[in-house]
Amino acid sequence: MPNPKRKHTRSRRDLRRYQAWKLDLVNLSACPNCGALKKPHIACPSCGYYKGKVAVVKKEKTKKQEENK
Repeated sequence: MPNPKRKHTRSRRDLRRYQAWKLDLVNLSACPNCGALKKPHIACPSCGYYKGKVAVVKKEKTKKQEENK
């Protein structure tokens, strides 16, 4: 296997690694239960539903927790 003749500078290395910012964002879809945006094939983070069933039980906020904020 060929090896580099000279060491690449830090800036050249970092410029190569910097290209990851170009990656596309994941498409978001609307939750059929609550309408919030969510990633596809993942339970809804706001209501906890996935494929029409409760996948994650969400806790309700109490009055005491709301007053603290």
